[in-house]
Amino acid sequence: MQASSQAPLCEIENLRIGFAAHDGTLTEAVRGLSLTVNRGERVGIVGESGSGKSLTGRALLGLLPPAAQWSADALRFDGHDLLAMRPKERRRLCGTQMSMILQDPKYSLNPVMTVAQQMREAFGRSGPKLNARAMREKIVAALAAVHIRNPERVADAYPHELSGGMGQRVMIAMMVSSGPRLLIADEPTSALDVLVSIQVLAVLDEMIGKHGTGLIFISHDLPLVMSFCDRVVVMYGGRVVETCAAHELRDARHPYTRGLLAANPPLVDPPAELPVLCRDPAWLTEPLEVLRRGGR
Repeated sequence: MQASSQAPLCEIENLRIGFAAHDGTLTEAVRGLSLTVNRGERVGIVGESGSGKSLTGRALLGLLPPAAQWSADALRFDGHDLLAMRPKERRRLCGTQMSMILQDPKYSLNPVMTVAQQMREAFGRSGPKLNARAMREKIVAALAAVHIRNPERVADAYPHELSGGMGQRVMIAMMVSSGPRLLIADEPTSALDVLVSIQVLAVLDEMIGKHGTGLIFISHDLPLVMSFCDRVVVMYGGRVVETCAAHELRDARHPYTRGLLAANPPLVDPPAELPVLCRDPAWLTEPLEVLRRGGR
């Protein structure tokens, strides 16, 4: 069934992800999360480490660890019911129509394979079969597209021969070259300096405009999310506590969101002392009344 042009590109309803302790107690890392992403929309997900941001992205691609116990009322992508799909059909979507840029290339890239070998493996799964020369040209072009100098040399390098920023750009090149409909970027600029971050964001922006790609942008950098995304979702303890248009984030209402903003002091006239975020236990149990002020 083809999705309507007005239907969201991606929908998550009541996602729950938990992990069992040695005594059998289940700890939920994501608790009742619901989220939509529209075509061409950039949705930022912010929150502290452990709030469930990355697990949410992995659930969409079916990349949760085996120990995870999870359920959802609905997981839909471009008219496809991901819950009803056979594993082989779902894997076919990953890398072609859905992709994820992982946070740390040191753990995401295979240390015993060259960049070209890894990209050849990824491209072989996500596109038509190419001869050796055409595949080499595609690999070099993908590396050049993310502003890597001397992409021929980088293609033949091993991950340990690359800087953190260079490795991150290799990851981005692998994921964006196929023009996915949905891209999940997990801290894609965390290992990059300011100039390279701007270049990488420009590449992502160009791809979104060219392919109508929906973007889930996971980050701790609130100023970056406010400037780059259309809408922001704030997570705490595995739940969405607030969502709003990105340009309205500074007017956040939830005390947790205001606490996160206060932890990012301005460079000009910073406060003499940073405020301490006082957590309210009620944030983990209060009814989920998501504040919507712009955007869907």
